[in-house]
Amino acid sequence: MKNVKEVIGIDVGKLTNEAHIHTSQISSEFDNTPAGLRKMLKWVLKNAGCTKQELLFAFEYTGLYSYPLSLFLTENKYSYIVIPGLELKHSMGIARGKDDKIDAKRIALYAYEKRERIEPYQMPKKEIIHIKRLLSLREKLVKQRAGYVGTLGEYKHFLKKKNDKILFDIHEKMIKELTKQIEKIEKELNEIIKNDQQLKQMYDLITSIKGVGPQTALFVIAYTNGFTKFKTWRKFATYCGIAPFPHKSGISIRGRTKVSSLANKKLKSLLDLCAKTSIQYNQEMKLYYEKRLQEGKAKMSTINIIRNKLISRIFAVVQRGTPYVDLVKYVN
Repeated sequence: MKNVKEVIGIDVGKLTNEAHIHTSQISSEFDNTPAGLRKMLKWVLKNAGCTKQELLFAFEYTGLYSYPLSLFLTENKYSYIVIPGLELKHSMGIARGKDDKIDAKRIALYAYEKRERIEPYQMPKKEIIHIKRLLSLREKLVKQRAGYVGTLGEYKHFLKKKNDKILFDIHEKMIKELTKQIEKIEKELNEIIKNDQQLKQMYDLITSIKGVGPQTALFVIAYTNGFTKFKTWRKFATYCGIAPFPHKSGISIRGRTKVSSLANKKLKSLLDLCAKTSIQYNQEMKLYYEKRLQEGKAKMSTINIIRNKLISRIFAVVQRGTPYVDLVKYVN
């Protein structure tokens, strides 16, 4: 953004936001409410010394806390960036203590130094935001249900139901209720996809690939912001933590190529399941997997290659707008 003359760093909190104007080095605190956001904007315009088009707001992604600010800036057509927490943390170097004013100042400095290279944030459509929240809630409920199922299994192994009936009854009821709520969420997710033609087309294209199921399709749509957040499949593979990178330096470090531990662990796990399903039911992937193992290649590196192949195909079918075609079945 070459036209940016001023950057406003904002440390977002649950109740208040600390705003800092980089050039004038002044800060002020505002309520994290619609009225507080309007007051903040008025203060910025008064003290920034530039036009609306020359302003750039910057803040860290903090989930629900930063959502009202994102919505407010989008509706009022202001340019802004949302910085991932880990990226911001690494940019600060060695930092001691926690202070909202200092954090807002650091955010402003970080964005100001990168202002010519960064692209303004584009807020996802409301359906994608809703999908992401429902997936997050579903994940929590699934984990809770798994906990009750595990405990109930232990009860069955060590206790007799007639002696501890209340323990068994409560766990069985909780499992039943959680299952009911999970199904309710899944129904709502299906309705969102069904009622949005663009999302339905993406969903159908992704699930046309053998081994890629409904949950993976929903997660990919949500975390690519409808395939607008990542320009290439390789960048998304890096985000998922499955893109291999070299590990060497000079003559002393000669490590093997490996993936990074920085990843969206849920997506990585889903893609791992997809790869293993593909090996079972996709003839092409099965043949590729068996050939690699016969050549003495490592099992996990082969599975990781298949994970990357699946992401590549997901991006390919969405970009060209046609379903995946299994060419192996046409080979004599």
